[in-house]
Parts: sequence; C-alpha cells; structure tokens
Amino acid sequence: MRRLDVSGLPDDPLAAAARFYATVATILVPAATEEDIVVVFPAADHTHRAWRLAAVQSLARSHAPARVNAVAGGDAPAITAALAFLKGAQGLTGQYLQLDGTGAAPVVTSAA
Repeated sequence: MRRLDVSGLPDDPLAAAARFYATVATILVPAATEEDIVVVFPAADHTHRAWRLAAVQSLARSHAPARVNAVAGGDAPAITAALAFLKGAQGLTGQYLQLDGTGAAPVVTSAA
C-alpha cells in the first residue's frame, strides 16, 4: 500500500482543493498502478470534507482495480491503526476517514 502524505494546503477549502488537484492529483492520475494508495491529509474543519471525499472517490474510480482511500487528522498511532485497518479491508475503496486519536468522540459498536 502506497502512502501519500499531503501537507501545505491552504485553510480556505476552495484554495485547498485547487492546490490538491493542481499538484497531488496530477501525480496520481497518470500513474497506472496496481498498488493501493492511501492519501493522508492533515486535520481540517468540516468545510474540507466534501472536496476531499469527492477527490478520493474520483481517484478510486480512475485507479480501479487498485484501491484509493484517505485518512485525515489524528496522531501517528491513529494513522498507523487506520492504515492497518485499510490494508485488511480489501473491498474498501473511495473512503475518507476522519481520525480522532484523542478518544474525544463516541465509539460506534455493535455490542449491546
């Protein structure tokens, strides 16, 4: 699984999307690869979710059958855990997972 760390994006969501498509996406789009890709974004507020998800879904469609997913935020252990999860989830592609390494959010479980 190829990890691609993204950094230095502007705070404004429109400017961030433009820079991502102009730089990072141009690296990935022509790459005909069978290797799965995980894009690692820095933490951002909710205004960045839609463009990031759309970008990852578009990249996933263009790279099939290879998988493309993304994670955002979190600390190093949270990113490591998410990467391990994605490596084992062979059917998962086109997903954008926002991480919380602090345990501040409730955990969703199927346990009663």
